[in-house]
Amino acid sequence: QVQLVESGGGLVQTGGSLRLSCAASGRTFSNYAMGWFRQAPGKEREFVAAINWSGVSTYYVDSMKGRFTISRDNAKNTVYLQMNSLKPEDTAVYYCAAKAGRYSRVGVLNPDYWGQGTQVTVSS
Repeated sequence: QVQLVESGGGLVQTGGSLRLSCAASGRTFSNYAMGWFRQAPGKEREFVAAINWSGVSTYYVDSMKGRFTISRDNAKNTVYLQMNSLKPEDTAVYYCAAKAGRYSRVGVLNPDYWGQGTQVTVSS
């Protein structure tokens, strides 16, 4: 079992930045690909970004490319999502996710574990 705890959400103005963190525990963190999803009010949960076990391979939804950056620190069992140039449409609950496996490359993640989510609100 893997436990995932997100932090770093909050209220930010349009054009601002936030860095989300997700602390993992329970299993060997470097045995998992990690990712971020989000769910806006009234919408389905959508994939945002993923990173492989070593951090070498990353994958983003096209609309996030250039604005969001996913990274990980295996020594700290933590994955991050740096979000810049935020827009009101980025308002959502952001979820951390983990997929077992040391994949050399990642795409859209099909997670085995989910965090509880952290709220990000971008005001116009």
